[in-house]
Amino acid sequence: MNFQGPKSPADHPSAAGALQGPGQWLPYRLPFLLFVLSLGIIAAVWYWLGAPVQLAHPIGPPGAKINCVSYAPFRGSQNPIAPYSVVGEREIAEDFAQLAKVSRCVRSYSTGNGMDKAPGIARKFGLKMMLGIWVSGSAEKTRGEIETAVALAKEYPDVVEAIIVGSEVLLRKEITAAELRRTIRSVKAQVSVPITYADVWEFWFGTPDLADVVDFVTIHVIPFWEDVPVSAEVAVEHVERMRQRAIVAFPGKEILIGETGWPSAGRMREGTLPSRIDQARFISGALSLAEKQKFRLNLIEAFDQPWKHEWEGTVGEHWGVFDAQPRAFKYPAGEAISNQPFWERHMLSGIALCSAIFGAAMLALLRNGCPARQRDWFAVAIMAAVSGALLGMAIEAMFLDSFGTDGWIREGVLLAIGVSVPLFSAYALMSGQKIPAFGELLGSTDCGPLSLLSILLGILLGVTTVMACITALGLVFDPRCRDFPFAPMTMAAISLFALRTSRTSHDALPMSEMLFAVLLGSSAIYIVFNEGFENWQSLWTCAAYALLGATLLRGTELKVQSSLIDVSSLALETAPQTSSQTRLGV
Repeated sequence: MNFQGPKSPADHPSAAGALQGPGQWLPYRLPFLLFVLSLGIIAAVWYWLGAPVQLAHPIGPPGAKINCVSYAPFRGSQNPIAPYSVVGEREIAEDFAQLAKVSRCVRSYSTGNGMDKAPGIARKFGLKMMLGIWVSGSAEKTRGEIETAVALAKEYPDVVEAIIVGSEVLLRKEITAAELRRTIRSVKAQVSVPITYADVWEFWFGTPDLADVVDFVTIHVIPFWEDVPVSAEVAVEHVERMRQRAIVAFPGKEILIGETGWPSAGRMREGTLPSRIDQARFISGALSLAEKQKFRLNLIEAFDQPWKHEWEGTVGEHWGVFDAQPRAFKYPAGEAISNQPFWERHMLSGIALCSAIFGAAMLALLRNGCPARQRDWFAVAIMAAVSGALLGMAIEAMFLDSFGTDGWIREGVLLAIGVSVPLFSAYALMSGQKIPAFGELLGSTDCGPLSLLSILLGILLGVTTVMACITALGLVFDPRCRDFPFAPMTMAAISLFALRTSRTSHDALPMSEMLFAVLLGSSAIYIVFNEGFENWQSLWTCAAYALLGATLLRGTELKVQSSLIDVSSLALETAPQTSSQTRLGV
């Protein structure tokens, strides 16, 4: 099979014109100018994305410490769902040593998984605890949690300053409000420390009599996860508004904001964007408000929790004020904060890919020995600039959205097509090659054997189409926690569209391409309306799906025109015969 394109100037489109007159400089100067422009675009994009901001009110020392922070001890693949999952005392001690620098208290959720050792470790680091009892639908497990918590409260009265009997158990609908009240009274009769229950604010307002059996009311206010997401700009005001409503609803009771926070990474919900800067601004604003209004507030959470990815996606695992690995504080006082702390690396990787794409195009020209059209170089520049600018985002997405073997395979394939499609497309563009139809890959062609390059292009288009359909259907049927693959899909879709536009054939459009295009188009329309027009990640991703669908549909109009011509020709050929037959009485 032949990997190369046309060999002579006569075989290359517009080759003769490119060799004459003032256009002789184009094969040499234009690529260089476009290459430099592409590099400038990539550098500018990443410089802008990496621009840091300085918080007006730093988080943690040397200023005031965080009042309290939610703590789960799990690292890596550890999780509370796995049976017999126990976190060692050494790991908890390492975490508490870090937390003691920024917080005066930690909130726990269970006494299991090794957390029965937490109060003794907290005492060593001068930390207080709001000790959590995990109340569930299993009465036996709940009894075990209660027995352990009661014993710990009596053994560490200087550490345990409150017990939280259940967290969001009404939200999960595992027990009734009446059963919860009995459980709270049972615990309260056995200890002398204050008792509370924690749940989302709307469940407190729906069951106000719960306030009669607790010493203070603990409400969860998480703006990002509200039914109508609250943007980061007004998220702190939303927390205060809910607190004021609770003060009115439960007079005489202290209102503790038991959970509030903002994610540092993940997919958008309508107009709300998870980011490091927005997380830092929210935390800073919430802590400043709590200090000003003199109320207690607990942040969710201490460390990023990778295990939550399976249930809540990328956004679910990135609520910590400390990274999962390394377990370092995200926002040291005095340091500027950037959404892209590794922007220099991403910029350099993008520049490398851009150079490789231009290099592939130039290599094709050198091997073919004929000049390129001006429009081809502009197409290569678009491929290179877009792919180089988005490569860092695609790499970041692979590491953020990969959980488990299937996740790594999916994200790895997306990154692979995002890198390989522009490279092969640039080479094919300068080689005069076209993308074959899916049917041609299976041997249904009358044009002779395909070149190796054409086969590779067809395979890349097929893989890109399949991945687009998989991700699109995921966003249609299970969208809540799925990330939008806008970066790798855009890298591939733009390159394929540019190549097919330049090297389209007059063949009839196969049914398979049409079906895939309809699937992508209909999915994109649904996703746009489902996610809302404020979600730019959704709009961007759907635009990439639409562009890929347009790539698959290239040739539809030609097919219709060809059909009309065939019908007209048939009519002209049959008209005389029909007239003769009529005259003969046939």
